[in-house]
Amino acid sequence: MTSAEKKQLRARAHSLKPVVMIGQSGLSEAVLAEIEHALTTHELIKIKIQSDDRATRNQISTECCSKSRADLIQSIGKTVIVYRNNPNR
Repeated sequence: MTSAEKKQLRARAHSLKPVVMIGQSGLSEAVLAEIEHALTTHELIKIKIQSDDRATRNQISTECCSKSRADLIQSIGKTVIVYRNNPNR
């Protein structure tokens, strides 16, 4: 994905609200299923990670993207923007 495409997706995501919240218990199977559903429906989503540790947030966002086969567009504080193209849409 090019930087121009990421810039366009960041602009689209600006007005979005987080659709998935990851709590202190981390990335569970239920949360992964919800992320899968949201990516299939919307393609571009915001995820809120409720952890105060930056390293933990980075690990969760990386694991989330790898398991859902999505691209990490941006990570600011506790909010992560994730994109996965849906060819059926």
